Amino acid sequence: MTQIISLDAGWCASHRLPQIDSGCDKNSRGRVLLVGGARFVPGALALTGEAVLRAGAGKLQMATVDAVASALGVLVPEAAMIGLPMREDGEIAQDGVTVLADLVPQCDLLLVGPGMSATTETGLFVHGLLALPPPAMLLDAAALTCASLGELATAARKLPLILTPHHGEMARLIGCDRQAVAANPAHMVGQIVEQTGAYIALKGPETWIGGPGTPILHFAGGCPGLGVGGSGDVLAGIIGGLLARGAAPIVALGWGVALHGAAGQLAATKIGEIGFLARELLPFIPRLMQTLGQPLSA
Repeated sequence: MTQIISLDAGWCASHRLPQIDSGCDKNSRGRVLLVGGARFVPGALALTGEAVLRAGAGKLQMATVDAVASALGVLVPEAAMIGLPMREDGEIAQDGVTVLADLVPQCDLLLVGPGMSATTETGLFVHGLLALPPPAMLLDAAALTCASLGELATAARKLPLILTPHHGEMARLIGCDRQAVAANPAHMVGQIVEQTGAYIALKGPETWIGGPGTPILHFAGGCPGLGVGGSGDVLAGIIGGLLARGAAPIVALGWGVALHGAAGQLAATKIGEIGFLARELLPFIPRLMQTLGQPLSA
């Protein structure tokens, strides 16, 4: 039986994040290529992109449909923007893979999925990206449900592959119902890890994290206010930023989930338990990276 351990401040203290030296430039701090969004859902990418930078990554490129690329660039002026061809329904067209082909090898992490919808053509787009392949890849939201377990396993043999599903996405990935996932989340995480070799964070009121050769991490430190639109986009960006700056996948997942939960707790204290916005989590992340896992002062 797979060992289950608690993801808490003690775990963070014993699994430190990579240090960023004073002489580091933006390239050495990690380069993220973030792909997603759609004509009617451009804001998701803004949340994820800012979270990437708040988590300490040095360089961010964001790729989305041409129709909203310029406006998104104004929302996140720290990022370089890449316009991709758009389908009639406002989603990224399959031909977008060609635009990204030369950029993918130059990044440290390819993060795909925020703001995208699960369609057949989205699946072809994701399949094309998996075939490139990038140095490391995080699939979130619709992007992770558009690939088969076999495709994910093939990709995970070539590169670190990270998946961040909620219960509904996990159910679609495995081919079961949400109730089965909720009834035994640790087993489901272990099953995906065994079948694919990927690292996974199963999001929910409690989060379960697993990866090849690691115990299952159990996090119960969130709060009800985190159940709001955009919260998962922020979490994906935090994890992605930590991965890009050199954290091992299981460390990036554990710290990302812990930081996200701690930011929610802070927002609940300062704003209110319910009603804070996903974007209000972002300013808390840099300070929490310095304090989370540190011994309490006397």
